Amino acid sequence: MIYVHVPFCRSFCTYCDFYSETVCAEKENSAIGAYLSGLKEEIDSRRQEIALCGGTDTIYFGGGTPSVLPLDAIREIVSSLGPVPALSREFTVEVNPDDIVQKGEEYVRGLLSLGVNRVSMGVQSLSDDILRWMNRRHNARCAVEAFSLLRRCGVKNISVDVIFGVSQMTDETLASTLKELIEMRPEHISAYQLSIEEGSALAPMVKSGLYTEAGEEQCRRQYELVCSMLSAASYEHYEISNWALPGRRAIHNSAYWKRVPYVGLGPGAHSLIGHRRSWNSESLNRWTSDGEDLTPGQERCEAIMLGLRTADGIEGKKIAEKDWFIADTIISDYLLSLNI
Repeated sequence: MIYVHVPFCRSFCTYCDFYSETVCAEKENSAIGAYLSGLKEEIDSRRQEIALCGGTDTIYFGGGTPSVLPLDAIREIVSSLGPVPALSREFTVEVNPDDIVQKGEEYVRGLLSLGVNRVSMGVQSLSDDILRWMNRRHNARCAVEAFSLLRRCGVKNISVDVIFGVSQMTDETLASTLKELIEMRPEHISAYQLSIEEGSALAPMVKSGLYTEAGEEQCRRQYELVCSMLSAASYEHYEISNWALPGRRAIHNSAYWKRVPYVGLGPGAHSLIGHRRSWNSESLNRWTSDGEDLTPGQERCEAIMLGLRTADGIEGKKIAEKDWFIADTIISDYLLSLNI
């Protein structure tokens, strides 16, 4: 399993705190060049770890906004990963609708030629008012056009992201977005409640009173709306924030919830190999790595927490009775933090 973090965006969304750098035309080539140089160096230095984690069995390009990268840059990364990523069981690339519409069919067909067989698109909403507040680059019409273009080019596995729990988002607005997405019939839908992340543009807005968080009742009601509408449309609710048509669960992400070893490449990326979790610094200039060794107790607590997120759950017989007591506080705090 390989995760590649692409730390570039054209602009920052109101709610996001993932590591990313804005790129403009004047600095794009040098920034991407520095990133590619560092990434290839890291790939070469971690060949053994990549092999231990299943090689290119699954690949996920996340961000940031991977679709900011020109096709030649993605081709260069794929070539560095070798051997034959086209044979990956699942090769996902996150995209922004605006990039897909602007770059067109040639770009999408180019991704497919590199072995990409799944596209995850950040739609978030089909309300232009909500999208403007989120500072998204696309509007509702662009999202629909991008989806149609992906299908026309032969992308057979599309996942879309939706956000709920925005204070000014009415239940009717959310229902309208869900209804239209269901009619489009993506294979996978992820729905996330808006959260206030410390490093986001939204955090100071909350502190200054410019934005008031949605109340618990609104968030609960909207989450139940998502659950009921997607269930009625035959989507399987297999993880707390994820729904899929039969046989279309996300292979790569499902492995995270089972604590399958993976290598995270690029600035800000995380890895889990054996008993060790590591993370890269957030810098385009020769990022460094740090990490920690997990104790058996920490690993079991994490397995319980992640298992509780999924419809499959976790087998009680695999967890010693004492571990449930060790994990109790961690799990309780985690469930409270979900706020749904």
